Amino acid sequence: MRVLITGICGFVGGAIAVELLERMPGIEILGLDNLIRPGSELNRQGWKRRGVRLVHGDLRNASDLESLPAVDWVLDAAANPSVLAGVQDHTSSRQLIEHNLVGTINLLEFCKRVRAGVLMLSTSRVYSLRRLAALEMEVHDDAFVPVGSDVTPGLTSRGVSEDFPTDSPISLYGASKLASEVLALEYATAFDLPVYVNRCGVLAGAGQFGKPDQGIFSFWIHAYRGKRPLRFIGFGGTGLQVRDCLHPRDLVPLLRAQMEAGGKHSGVVNISGGADHAMSLAQLSRWCARRFGPHDIAREPEERLYDVPWLVLDSERAGRVWDWRPLTRLEEILEEIARHAEAHPDWLDRSADP
Repeated sequence: MRVLITGICGFVGGAIAVELLERMPGIEILGLDNLIRPGSELNRQGWKRRGVRLVHGDLRNASDLESLPAVDWVLDAAANPSVLAGVQDHTSSRQLIEHNLVGTINLLEFCKRVRAGVLMLSTSRVYSLRRLAALEMEVHDDAFVPVGSDVTPGLTSRGVSEDFPTDSPISLYGASKLASEVLALEYATAFDLPVYVNRCGVLAGAGQFGKPDQGIFSFWIHAYRGKRPLRFIGFGGTGLQVRDCLHPRDLVPLLRAQMEAGGKHSGVVNISGGADHAMSLAQLSRWCARRFGPHDIAREPEERLYDVPWLVLDSERAGRVWDWRPLTRLEEILEEIARHAEAHPDWLDRSADP
């Protein structure tokens, strides 16, 4: 089996590629990356030694895909993953759409031409910000907890399900990913392609690049260990906002099952750590204090655009359809990042945007 992984020099694409090579003897992996993200060059080394052919190419350019060989599956891990992209970071709104939507169009055309299946990594940020912000919250153990999960459509005791509304606003980033999902599923119907859309929560682990809006668990631990300035932003500066996290290697059993199934179960599923792998920034700071000692954290009560108090995904459908569940405990993920931070004290400088 030959698999093309886009964004293979990113944290998620790289981690999945390594795990696939270990778990699937005989698999052939072709990697595509534009290497524009700070830190990508750090992950470029070693692919040839592992037997992976790396192609320097950009999904925004359809011609960069023309010389690629036929593959059986495409794992799309290439995107601008920042919820603030196009608004408050170094990426313009046009660049964001070109990366996340135009790139998807070009990739789907490639898949149509070579008859390849699609494994799309999407995001929890497709869910409605307005409706998430409107959820009633209680505070337990320095963390927000939603009230009334039994009366809010798409909200269960386990978290936000695939039935939660996706109406606007969801951010430019979320809109680009939601549009990509819709297009991918339409290509599945129109051209009889197996397409799986996996909406991921926060992915976290050692080696993740250092931006708070893309990998908050990794950024926070690295910054805390280095005694760098940290701030609780929004929600009164309390740090009560909650996200769940998942190690990307835990995606691999699901991706393997989807490839083996062909097109039998094409559709959308949430993939995340869930409530057992969720914590607030305040709780994460307590963990860091136990691990590294005390560190002062500033408070900035004003909320930023697109911030939500709580976002935990319900992956019950993935468990029911694919017998999938997260395998790496939250404590293991945090400790893995902490050890990486200790071994690479300059990681944020090497991998963050200037």
